[in-house]
Amino acid sequence: MAVVLRLRKEGAKHRPVFRIVAADKRFPKEGRFLEILGTYDPQKGLKGATVNLDRVNAWISQGAKPSETVASIIKTASVSA
Repeated sequence: MAVVLRLRKEGAKHRPVFRIVAADKRFPKEGRFLEILGTYDPQKGLKGATVNLDRVNAWISQGAKPSETVASIIKTASVSA
């Protein structure tokens, strides 16, 4: 099973809020996921993101690949933590 860390869109129309999730690569983007790892609000920018870095590092150590956007959010969150 190939696991990816990616954004899952939620929220209202014209007011998106994203959850950072660990999901099987074969699952649909807005479909099933394995675990919620954090949130990201694009209206607040990268500083508005909350990330559980312990769980993210655990998934990455097991071979999960973050998307480009999630990788930048993780990088920003780890610098500010």
